[in-house]
Amino acid sequence: MLNFKKITAAAVCCVLFTAFASGCGDDTSGSSEKGSGSEASSVSSTQTEAGKVLNFTAPEKGEEIAVLTIKDYGDIKIKLFPEEAEKGVENFTGLAKDGYYDNLIFHRVINDFMIQGGDPLGNGTGGESIWGDKFDGGTSENLIHTAGAVAYANSGSTSTNGSQFYIVTGTKYEEADLTQMAEYYGLTLSDEAKKIYTEDGGTPWLDGGYTVFGQVFDGLDIVFELQKAATDSSDKPETDIVIEKISIEKYDGEDVKFHMSDYK
Repeated sequence: MLNFKKITAAAVCCVLFTAFASGCGDDTSGSSEKGSGSEASSVSSTQTEAGKVLNFTAPEKGEEIAVLTIKDYGDIKIKLFPEEAEKGVENFTGLAKDGYYDNLIFHRVINDFMIQGGDPLGNGTGGESIWGDKFDGGTSENLIHTAGAVAYANSGSTSTNGSQFYIVTGTKYEEADLTQMAEYYGLTLSDEAKKIYTEDGGTPWLDGGYTVFGQVFDGLDIVFELQKAATDSSDKPETDIVIEKISIEKYDGEDVKFHMSDYK
């Protein structure tokens, strides 16, 4: 029987800002207890049977996409979902167009979980929105935390979104494990979501607590390579992983590669 309480509590802490992560560790006491502290929001349920998962919706030709150019690695292309996360997309594209993300780093990288960046201080404590403060991006029941999902880091709720974002890598789950996880945390995972988490993997316990606003549709192989970087005790890569720039471009209609199997 998997110890989801231990696995998810430790992992969720790593998405939150450093200021809130001081009490996180391998133990499951204190704020990592189910339903308490800032982690509680990360397991709230918005994924319902009625929700249609839209993560793997291909962009249409001429649609705005985000292109992350990673130094020494290449481009990561992201489908954006303004209909599902209007403020989240507006913030991200606005910051990108202003050059806010240029030459920042991925300051927190955890294998089989996610890569996180977008902090001008480079330590997980900084960043702001295009409106100069935090903002509430909300959540959508149609976007889940499958591999390649792009979402905002927060310090307890979606009302504390800023500039920091993460890209999910995660791990694959057996359906029985998902059932156990859903029961333990009170999640409602649709059959479609379960199928995606078994085939593509992800971090299902984050659904409902973080604003998902995009999905990698090309460059997922780069994301999975980056997650393997050697890190220090704070999960910061020993060698900087630099975002040279994030550009907002018109999609030209090239093939999409949502799944790791597409790269083989």
